[in-house]
Amino acid sequence: MMSLPGGVYAGRSGARGSAGGRVRRRRSGWAAGLLIRSLGLSLGLWLAACQPPRRSLTPVESRPEQAERASRLRADLTRLAQSVLGMQAEVLAHGPLAGNGMEQVLVINRFRKSAGNGGDAAGIYITRAAVLQKDGARWTEALRCDGQLKNPQGFLGGSSSVPVTGWRLEVHSDAKQGLELLFTPVDFPSDAPDAAARANRTILVRWNRAARRFQAVDQSQGGFLAERPTLETPQSILR
Repeated sequence: MMSLPGGVYAGRSGARGSAGGRVRRRRSGWAAGLLIRSLGLSLGLWLAACQPPRRSLTPVESRPEQAERASRLRADLTRLAQSVLGMQAEVLAHGPLAGNGMEQVLVINRFRKSAGNGGDAAGIYITRAAVLQKDGARWTEALRCDGQLKNPQGFLGGSSSVPVTGWRLEVHSDAKQGLELLFTPVDFPSDAPDAAARANRTILVRWNRAARRFQAVDQSQGGFLAERPTLETPQSILR
């Protein structure tokens, strides 16, 4: 009879030992799985870092292709300039110059400054200039400088009635105003009245966003000057 409780007690102790072993095995298995997952994650990150970067699906132009495209653009702009100001035309600037969302080209005819021209050495000496603007698929003349300054509405405000045969041109780019052109008369016909010639002053030209055209600026007040109407309209479709 005494052996029964002992036997029973011995049986319970064995059961507890078996259960404890199972718990330890489960913990060991869980720890091993966690270690394997950690090693796998680390290995995956290392392999990803070792892989070369993926190439963009967008084709990138090679340097020869870029040079060829730039050459074609220069040739197109040169033909455009020559169609307006002749074979001596020079493209001085190109791009969204006026800050109005459209493309412009500034074209000039140079002339060599002589001792009798007056003025200082700054700027570019020209006989003619034009600003061409691309409107959709067409190029139009937005500004013309020859004997006078004109836009499609007529003579720019502040222009003198005395024709000019040579100008000093200064070109500036303003972050807010866009393209700034300063035209100073420096050469006149031999029969031009001296008083009228002296009355010519530098004319500042900018793009007027409200009027949507190039106009002369009233440099004392800061506003734009209205044009003088004329029967001659310089705007023409060039292409």
